[in-house]
Amino acid sequence: MFTNKANKIFKEVIDKYHEIDSVDQPFSNPYDSKSEVIEHLLYRKCWIDTVQWHYEDIIRDPEIDPVAALTLKRQIDASNQDRTDMVEYIDSYFLEKYKDVTAKPDASINTESPAWGVDRLSILALKVYHMHEETVRIGASDAHKAACQAKLDILLEQRVDLSTAIDTLLSDIEKGDKYMKVYKQMKMYNDDELNPVLRGEK
Repeated sequence: MFTNKANKIFKEVIDKYHEIDSVDQPFSNPYDSKSEVIEHLLYRKCWIDTVQWHYEDIIRDPEIDPVAALTLKRQIDASNQDRTDMVEYIDSYFLEKYKDVTAKPDASINTESPAWGVDRLSILALKVYHMHEETVRIGASDAHKAACQAKLDILLEQRVDLSTAIDTLLSDIEKGDKYMKVYKQMKMYNDDELNPVLRGEK
């Protein structure tokens, strides 16, 4: 199953990040971009998500310096763009993989593309990791640990359900029961021609 591979890589990424646990650490992708295309994309996608998760923690520091906060906000914006780009790369991989499949006459389209499901699966891996941390955190009360364990159980169930849904979607596309139609993200706020502030208009 595709999601078995994805979930394994996401865990690998998150564990690797937390060896140093710094948003400024160097990035290295262990998967070859030509011979291990989807593995390479999944690893990069989850790394972006993991760094951004920690950006979001840092910017919520009530004592953060305003100048540092502005710099971080721009890093988050850039990270969001990278995240969107990676989703499109992953969808391009699936479009190429299934390009020779002929959709059945009654084939339907899904509410989201496979890669946006993968995006949610990557974020879910981060939620699972950090919620588990709370269940074993030294100094946390038993009540806190129990509450977090209950949430973790739900997150784990959610991961099973989402993984099943993604694998089913890919199987349906492969069989021609569903078809892919990907709309490129038309974000306007990063575009010099579409954002009036970036155009220099008041």
